[in-house]
Amino acid sequence: MTLAFTICSINYLAQARTLGDSLRQTNPSYQYIIGLVDKLSDANLPAELIPAYPMIEVDKIGIPDFAAMCDRYDITELNTAVKPFFIDYFYQSYPEATEVIYFDPDIIVFQPLEELNEALTTYSLVLTPHTCSPTPDWERPNEQHHLNTGIFNLGFIGLRNDATARKFVNWWKDRLVYECRIDLCEGLFVDQHWVNFAPVYFDNVLIDHHLGYNVAYWNLHERYFSKNEAGQWQVTSLDEHAGQSADVNEGEPLQFFHYSGYHPERPNEISKYQTRFSFGDSTPQKKQRPDVKPLFDLYRERLIANHNDQYRTYPCIYIKPPVVLRYLRVRKLLKTPFNRVIALLESR
Repeated sequence: MTLAFTICSINYLAQARTLGDSLRQTNPSYQYIIGLVDKLSDANLPAELIPAYPMIEVDKIGIPDFAAMCDRYDITELNTAVKPFFIDYFYQSYPEATEVIYFDPDIIVFQPLEELNEALTTYSLVLTPHTCSPTPDWERPNEQHHLNTGIFNLGFIGLRNDATARKFVNWWKDRLVYECRIDLCEGLFVDQHWVNFAPVYFDNVLIDHHLGYNVAYWNLHERYFSKNEAGQWQVTSLDEHAGQSADVNEGEPLQFFHYSGYHPERPNEISKYQTRFSFGDSTPQKKQRPDVKPLFDLYRERLIANHNDQYRTYPCIYIKPPVVLRYLRVRKLLKTPFNRVIALLESR
């Protein structure tokens, strides 16, 4: 059995439902679970906002001293820090799950993931790099940004339930208890930088270059989108110099698209994190990508249908206000032994 899961707080349940709907349509044999970094009892959601998918609240999976993690992290850091803890929980609680696949909630799966399923019969881990070819300019994101955020995008990871993957998960857990911060000066960007070590420390890791996997704003410079005669989305390699694609009939099926940084209230913006492309309407200084706009129109429609506006009003029960979080982080530094502070300062 393959167990697929995501992690979010209540404010992102529209995305989690949209992901689940796509998995139910394309990979109905998967067991899909939402890992909820929130408390349903406090939210008291109306019936129409209860997803039709199993949800496991984070306080039920036995993370040691979880309250202290809540004190350390903001909402992005916390939702990423608990990822390996959920994977370990699934290993322990669902021994029939021979594979565990994590997807960020802001993903749509478009195809049966047959090649991924086949890879996980052989490999312990499957990772996808942010890009498979050099970025063409210094617009955001470029290779320097990827050095800051990690070679691999951890909006997706596939794992077998084997000894190597379990060893990796335990190692990852140890790092994310304290060091899942967004702190570029300290070489940290949530859970991602740590996984740069995975192909070095662990055997049997597949770095998958499939053009249809984990497609997002960070790799649009190398991928072009079209529909084949059957109406299915295809991805082909984009020739940046010519500004056009190869023969679209020779493309690979789009497997899953990652809508990172997209907001349905800004429907003409590909992502708040990028400056390279636009859909081709009102920003002529950017490269025009009308080929990708229908994919975003589809996502917007599905988010709205899944009550995105209502979910966004729910604050996460575990997250401290920014002023309080900054205070707690300062207090943590003040409690650090004096010799450790001196070593930190000397290392800068």
